[in-house]
Amino acid sequence: MSKKPKVLFLCTGNAARSQMAEGLLRTMAGERFEALSAGNDPASSIHSMAVKVMLEKGIDISTQHPKDLSLFLGKEFINYLVVLCNKTHETCPRIWPGLLVEENRLYWPFDDPAAAEGNEEERAEVFRAIRDEIEQKLAEWIAHIDAG
Repeated sequence: MSKKPKVLFLCTGNAARSQMAEGLLRTMAGERFEALSAGNDPASSIHSMAVKVMLEKGIDISTQHPKDLSLFLGKEFINYLVVLCNKTHETCPRIWPGLLVEENRLYWPFDDPAAAEGNEEERAEVFRAIRDEIEQKLAEWIAHIDAG
């Protein structure tokens, strides 16, 4: 039986965007892809607001944790690498084992919701907006893969 293609989502802290993307892909197409995430400067924990807004969609990411990209680079065969922020795009290695074509290295820059200011509800709205943008981009990508 063949293994599912691995999709690694990268952002700087691996505390919000990449964690939400991992949870979303697992929910949207977990039977087809193995969703992973990491950061080049991982935080100590997932941002609590990311956990909150994902739970609103019925997706529990509270047991996920930030990981350093060194856990994967040269150690895991990654089929798709999805970079979610400018800083990581600039510093991320260009060559990854498993990326057979450059088209499998995707760059989807999203604003960092952790930088949102305001009261709790205003910050939650920013996290919801980024979550929904990531979900839309994933849906488009999955449809593109299906169209082959």
